[in-house]
Amino acid sequence: MAIKKNNNQTKNIDKDITYYKKKFWKIFFYGMGAVGLFFLFASWGLFGSMPSFEDLENPDSNLATEIISADGVVLGKYFEKNRSQLKYSDLPKNLVQALIATEDARFYEHSGIDGRGTLRAISSLGTSGGASTLTQQLAKQLFHGEGSKFLPFRIVQKIKEWIIAIRLERQYTKNEIIAMYCNVYDFGNNSVGVSSAAKTYFSKEPKDLTISESAILVGMFKNSGLYNPIRNPQGVKNRRNVVLLQMEKGKIISKEEKERLQSLPIKLNFKLETHKDGTATYFREYLRDYMKKWAEENKKPDGSDYDIYKDGLKIYTTIDSRMQLHAEEAVTAHMANLQEEFFSQSKDNKNAPFVNISSVETQRILNQAMKSSSRWAVMKSMDKSDEEIIKSFSEKTEMTVFSWKGEKDTIMTPLDSIRYYKHFLQSGLMAMEPQTGNIKAWVGGINYKYFQYDHVGQGARQVGSTFKPFVYATAIEQLNMSPCDSIIDGPFVIRKGRHHVTEDWEPRNSDNKYRGMVTLKRGLANSINTVSAKLIDKVGPEAVIDLTHKLGVKSEIVNQPSIALGAVEITVEDMVAAYSTFANQGVYMKPQFISKIEDKSGVIIYEPIPESHDVLNKDIAYAVIKLLEGVTEGGSGDRLRTTGGGNGDNRWTGYPYSFKNPIAGKTGTTQNQSDGWFMGMVPNLVTGVWVGCEDRSARFKSITYGQGATAALPVWGYFMKLCYADPALKVSKEGFERPANLSIKVDCYVPRKVVDTTAVEQDTEEFEL
Repeated sequence: MAIKKNNNQTKNIDKDITYYKKKFWKIFFYGMGAVGLFFLFASWGLFGSMPSFEDLENPDSNLATEIISADGVVLGKYFEKNRSQLKYSDLPKNLVQALIATEDARFYEHSGIDGRGTLRAISSLGTSGGASTLTQQLAKQLFHGEGSKFLPFRIVQKIKEWIIAIRLERQYTKNEIIAMYCNVYDFGNNSVGVSSAAKTYFSKEPKDLTISESAILVGMFKNSGLYNPIRNPQGVKNRRNVVLLQMEKGKIISKEEKERLQSLPIKLNFKLETHKDGTATYFREYLRDYMKKWAEENKKPDGSDYDIYKDGLKIYTTIDSRMQLHAEEAVTAHMANLQEEFFSQSKDNKNAPFVNISSVETQRILNQAMKSSSRWAVMKSMDKSDEEIIKSFSEKTEMTVFSWKGEKDTIMTPLDSIRYYKHFLQSGLMAMEPQTGNIKAWVGGINYKYFQYDHVGQGARQVGSTFKPFVYATAIEQLNMSPCDSIIDGPFVIRKGRHHVTEDWEPRNSDNKYRGMVTLKRGLANSINTVSAKLIDKVGPEAVIDLTHKLGVKSEIVNQPSIALGAVEITVEDMVAAYSTFANQGVYMKPQFISKIEDKSGVIIYEPIPESHDVLNKDIAYAVIKLLEGVTEGGSGDRLRTTGGGNGDNRWTGYPYSFKNPIAGKTGTTQNQSDGWFMGMVPNLVTGVWVGCEDRSARFKSITYGQGATAALPVWGYFMKLCYADPALKVSKEGFERPANLSIKVDCYVPRKVVDTTAVEQDTEEFEL
């Protein structure tokens, strides 16, 4: 009986084992099937969208658009997040080694998921560290971000990360994955990617990072908010030392080197990149406006719009970064120097900086400035009344203001700050290659952060005597005159009714003297008003206006003979283009600032076609050049060559210039010294400079400092000295090319003929020296 009972127990046990085996395998296979279905459904996107093949091929990396100079320097960027693309070959070796040693030691061994790390994380319930590979972290960065903290959702996201990681491993090489990961991580302080972070925290290119600096950035991959070098230097140092320890464990560095590097302090060269800082700020803003219009007219292949803040375009410009820096240095040096004189002269002026205007006019200027201010706009948005806003402008407040010696913290009323800023002299400079139309330098003002109005492409100002060469060119073309022809400098009147004048117009010379018989060359060199007036009387204002427009000037020009003295408002950009036509043998080249645009894959999506047209024949253009050379040989621009000073020479920044090469140029000074100009040309570079205050009534009292020869010419001289000291720029010192078989007399040893000028005469107040 006992044996039988034991047999039954054995059979029951066998049945139980068989039952539980079946149960186990049933649960196992159902479980595996459920997991398989879960992965399958996740890959199909049933638990939220998954990236398509196209998404993996072209992940949305939200790249900054880069503005690149003609010599390959990044001038600036347009971005929502400051992110730049780097290739694996651009990454420093020590950073890649530190990243792998710290974040994913078996990176080159797994296929997106580290099985050992995953099992370790599961068995320890995450206490021994996470199991995310670099590829999984890239998947998270590209397609999901941090995601949900809710456990079920987090599990779903983790599975999606696994799937995406495997797909990424199939799609890209290991090195490409590392490069992508380094390009998408947000390091804080508006820096996304290693390239931006290196420039922001260390002011370096990535390839120049030291081991310690690379370790700092790698340490930030763990948590850039916590390990931020600006806010938490001690925490960053501790984290850097952990990275260095991992590098030692990976046999990348020795123990001695690790200890040496760990003892180093955290040393930064922090510079936050913004749209208002850096090189060519005014040009970049001008380019931004241009690109907005360009994006409206040029679509992607799929018909969608380009986004200059996200699409990672590369805009290759004609700007030369070296020449741009020289131009900015010249403007800064001279304007700071001249500003001292302006402040000095303003001390005795109770209505400074305004000269000879009524209190009513002064109040009108200040009221207009108040209503244009950001303070007014902000208070208006808060439903404040005009009376309340105006009252606030008289209440003292703490503020930081611009000065040439650096930003100043001070206390003043907003109204006083408006008057303070009205004191500042502004400047605009543009340099262009006349043969190509390529703009090489663009300085729209003295400081973009505080003065954002662009005085090159945006602001048109009266040009004074720099307009006179257009009158002379018209006379040479239409009257077959030459620079050596003579004309009488004497009293002259254009009577009412002639050339549309409404009253008799009698131009006078700036010194109220007459020189008698003079050549055209001397007339332009000394900017003699009566000579210009007589010439426009002979050819008519219509002919001068027509030629000026052919030279590329877009401004409206009144049909009056007074334009001969410069009562015309033109931008620096248009003036440079017009003068360039003379240097380019009479062929106008439209100014060009873009050479090409590439998309983020390096495909050229835009190349501008140069625009040009013939304006003057070579002989006439060369004759005008010879006229303009007379200005610097013994006229109003001769201080470019002299070595002895004169009245106000302490404000001729960079003097003596001592140029010996051929230079064609023209000074310009408008009525009451409100605007000072200098246009200067050598065979392969034409540069225009304007100087003046924002308001025309804010000006120098005397011609000594307000004239173009003092206000603007020194900027040109300083700029050209810097350019000539930089042989790589290849700025010409040669003479202008003389046309073969030149038909116009330009070598004025003896006047060729005397022009009868018994016509009626004119001038309003003189507009220039």
